Amino acid sequence: MSTVDRVRAYLLAEESALLDSVVDCADALVTGWDGETTTERARVVSPLETVLARAGITEQLPGLLARCVDTAGGELAAPPVAAPPYVVVTATGPVLRATLDSGRLVISLRVFEVERSEDETRNGDGGGDTENSADFEVDTPRYRRCGETPAEIVSVELR
Repeated sequence: MSTVDRVRAYLLAEESALLDSVVDCADALVTGWDGETTTERARVVSPLETVLARAGITEQLPGLLARCVDTAGGELAAPPVAAPPYVVVTATGPVLRATLDSGRLVISLRVFEVERSEDETRNGDGGGDTENSADFEVDTPRYRRCGETPAEIVSVELR
């Protein structure tokens, strides 16, 4: 079994209660939205940080990362903390990161997805010239709740 598969299996078997709590926090956050999506990043990241902290999840994430590193057979140079570079809340959810001898272990708890239009353009040719604002058409990203179970939200990568 690969390192990624071992860590994922560990998370789903041993940490499902904590992962379920992350899902619950994301569910609580979207109850304040006007619909199924929002175009305001500020209605995702900062509120998710707040909800996770109030639920006591943020303080548990460094320990979760350390257990995942143990499962991967690695060692951390220093104890992880609930702050970058170890733990960060992104527009898709919490991300835990650790550097191992074999690469960077990245665990994403994806409770949101960012939808972007496929036809994003700048000046029609992707050149980025914004002086002519009539030619500048970039769709606003939409944030949507996703993942209802631990198996649906967990992504483990070794980069």
